[in-house]
Amino acid sequence: MLKVTITTGSVEEFFARGKTLARKIDIGETIEPSTFIMFEDPEDILEIVTKARISLFRAVKKEPGSITDIALRLHRDRSAVKRDVDVLVGAGLIQIYDVPHHGHGRKKYLKAAAEEFQLLAQVG
Repeated sequence: MLKVTITTGSVEEFFARGKTLARKIDIGETIEPSTFIMFEDPEDILEIVTKARISLFRAVKKEPGSITDIALRLHRDRSAVKRDVDVLVGAGLIQIYDVPHHGHGRKKYLKAAAEEFQLLAQVG
């Protein structure tokens, strides 16, 4: 599964990381697939990583299912879960995929895109 890192850093650090990866690719080094999300302000991390979203991520990782199924398991309103799903999909932590739904068209299912995610925040 994908490695996801959510961290803080400057714009310069972000671009330096990109240059390092580009150099590795240029020399033919194998790069592990990963998602790297960087914020300048540690408080911005809290926009993505909330207690409810961590619970949602864990529930999806434990047992993939539809948004409705997961909302029921978490005892949360479906529309609130959908909003959190949209944020976690945007961050690359979960994926939505369509599956056939017994004579009713298709149903959207969620699965974890990462085994875990790492948070690194520096407050100074």
